[in-house]
Amino acid sequence: MNSHFPAHATPIKLYRHPKSGHCHRVELMMALLDLPYETIDLDVPNGEHKTPEFLAISPFGQVPAIDDNGVTLSDSNAILIYLVTSYPTGHDWLPEHPETAAEVQRWLSVAAGEIAHGPCAARLVTVFDAPLDHEGTKAASHRLFAVMEPILESRDFLAGSTITIADVAGYSYIAHAPEGGVGLDAYPSIRAWLTRIEVQPGFVGMVRTPLSEPS
Repeated sequence: MNSHFPAHATPIKLYRHPKSGHCHRVELMMALLDLPYETIDLDVPNGEHKTPEFLAISPFGQVPAIDDNGVTLSDSNAILIYLVTSYPTGHDWLPEHPETAAEVQRWLSVAAGEIAHGPCAARLVTVFDAPLDHEGTKAASHRLFAVMEPILESRDFLAGSTITIADVAGYSYIAHAPEGGVGLDAYPSIRAWLTRIEVQPGFVGMVRTPLSEPS
């Protein structure tokens, strides 16, 4: 169990697997918001995420999940929305302008779709020995990056000129794509975008694993 919180505050409990990018995006969001939190690592390989106690918090038995002083919630993107709307900081993490709000939602869908089936899935093969088509997941990653690269060449962040929850949702698996054998050398705009996130006040990284051979 790790903690990040002022002495006077009640921490949000984050149930996680430390090598999960879905879990990391929630921890990153809490850190960027400077929220008090503690991480509780579950023994996922041995089924701790399927116990009755955890299913009472996360009915689908999925990590991440949070317990915010009795408010329990699972699904990483849903948690991001909960955090930025419950704890406003003055920064527009979830814009209300229709066009920008739609852009944010589009990238949340990409995080649950193309990122999950691309760099996330490729990393599942090399880090967790998932029985997936590794070459197919790497190819899906490069198709995604080919779309992202010109977008990030024209603007600093996914939904515009300032960081939003779209960037937080997209960061973890793309930053760790080389661990799944997906190189980022051909994508300078994506790498610059990752750096812009990493220099944000409060940024915390995810534990890294030995690299697979990138391609």
